Amino acid sequence: MFTYYIKLAFKSLKKTPFSTSLMILAIACGIGISMTALTLNHVRSADPIPEKSGQLFSLQLQASGKHSTWQTSDNVPLQVTYQDATNIMRTLPEYKHTPMFKTGYAVRSSDPKFAPLIHSARVTNRHFFSMFNITFLYGSVWSEKVDENPANLVVISEELNQKLFGGGDNTGEKIYLDKEAFRIVGIINPWAPSPNYYDLNNGVFVDPEHVFIPFSLSAITELNSWGNNNGWKEEAIHTYQAKLTSENLWLQYWFELPNKEAYEHVKQHLTGYVAQQKKLGRFERDDARSVLRNVKEWLAYNNVVGDDSNVLVGVSFLFLSVCLVNTIGLLLAKFLRSAPNVGVRRALGASKEQVFSQHLVEVGVLGLLGGLLGLVFAQVGLILLKTHFDGYDVLATMDLTMLLSAPIIAVVATVLAGIYPAWRVCTTLPSIYLKTQ
Repeated sequence: MFTYYIKLAFKSLKKTPFSTSLMILAIACGIGISMTALTLNHVRSADPIPEKSGQLFSLQLQASGKHSTWQTSDNVPLQVTYQDATNIMRTLPEYKHTPMFKTGYAVRSSDPKFAPLIHSARVTNRHFFSMFNITFLYGSVWSEKVDENPANLVVISEELNQKLFGGGDNTGEKIYLDKEAFRIVGIINPWAPSPNYYDLNNGVFVDPEHVFIPFSLSAITELNSWGNNNGWKEEAIHTYQAKLTSENLWLQYWFELPNKEAYEHVKQHLTGYVAQQKKLGRFERDDARSVLRNVKEWLAYNNVVGDDSNVLVGVSFLFLSVCLVNTIGLLLAKFLRSAPNVGVRRALGASKEQVFSQHLVEVGVLGLLGGLLGLVFAQVGLILLKTHFDGYDVLATMDLTMLLSAPIIAVVATVLAGIYPAWRVCTTLPSIYLKTQ
């Protein structure tokens, strides 16, 4: 019966090509706009590392001055100082944890004809790669010894490997970061978390770094930060060493804590560290404390999915509602025009339920066609966002969930909108139309 109703639906839609086209176009416009907004919101709110988002924790320290304020909901700075990072890094050897910051270089190969490429770089320790599930195409990360004794070793991305050497296993080769020669020890597989949760200070949806160097190099090579540098205290910072011992906040710090016991142990250790620094006079505030937030808490704390994104989704679905209201009007007119035929069918024995079901199937087919066209509109909208706005390469991409959601939303919304017109036509009295035959 369902197949028969579908055949009737297509036959009915072909009889009224103009109104059918208008209804499909109205549904497609509503679905196209709403799916574009929904896709942006979906990508923004996605868990970037679901397999361990509950085990990775960002560290914050309330280490600022008594009267300092920060643009965060709990007045705690987002980053930590170099001296706090190095103090904590040397403790708790039983857990994985890493300080990090963003810097950058002119990168070139040993070929003198190769034009240098400007690339950002992440300065971190060896735990960074296993903590954030970064896998290696060739080679591996530098040894634990290098985290204590700096060496000019580098891990690069597969993309940069292609640009520098045309691909292949180039571990052991030299590249130049500015004027310094570095030996490649590892080449990682493509890695692009979205959002860029491990360093939200430098953009939420930006490409990750393609160069990774040991954190132990930062002090001796005087690496500049390409990210935010926040200060709350008047300090005479004229040398790099002065910056390292200052209260400037410019590093990110992450822990991997596999269970509750590890979390409690680290939390207790950090509480002791804060108390020690208060005694030393560094942490001035009475509410000096440490804060650990897992990935989901960190994204929510930083408003990665802001109210504007939710408002945009709401407005887009209101637009879809307007499109469906117009579709209801067209459906009502179309169905009532066919009322004489329905009256004859009713007189020949068709029940109200059968007439109602037949028209709902027709509405569903209409919704499916509108949804498929709306999917095309949504793809066009996402492509326009990518081409006209920076930072939308990853954000404006529709995954399988969104691809399947578009026709489902279209069919459900259209069927709901078509209930009233279908009910009106199924309540047609056969006697009225039989008299006119």
